[in-house]
Amino acid sequence: MASLADSSEKNGPKGSGIDLPEGYRPSADEEFMGPLQLEYFRRRLLDWKKQIFAEAEGTLATLQSEPLREPDLNDRASSETDWSIELRTRDRQRKLISKIDAALRRIDEGEYGYCEVTGEPISLGRLEARPIATMTVEAQERHERQEKVSRDD
Repeated sequence: MASLADSSEKNGPKGSGIDLPEGYRPSADEEFMGPLQLEYFRRRLLDWKKQIFAEAEGTLATLQSEPLREPDLNDRASSETDWSIELRTRDRQRKLISKIDAALRRIDEGEYGYCEVTGEPISLGRLEARPIATMTVEAQERHERQEKVSRDD
């Protein structure tokens, strides 16, 4: 039986075939979003996606193998609470997968690393911390302030 990660690799974007130097990290001294940086972020995103699928498969295997009904009411309540938290985490990660896929599409389309609002480059530090970022820190802060104002109205 094929795993979730296997099927995602077959359907997901492929690497560009560029060999990254051992221990490569993007640097401000090189071309912004040149071939090495794009391949670096592509691999980070694909590895992150693979990790999420592996965790989801582990959750599924545990859910299938463990009894859902504990004889003791307190144990049952505790178990159900644990599973509720775990399933919420998996749901957030499912949403994260779509953001990772969108970032991979932006790499393929040559739009990765640039703010969707201003068109300016997103700092390498921000992309390292959050490879799915679509806005510069400044644009994100403006967006969040506007969201807060509209919620307050």
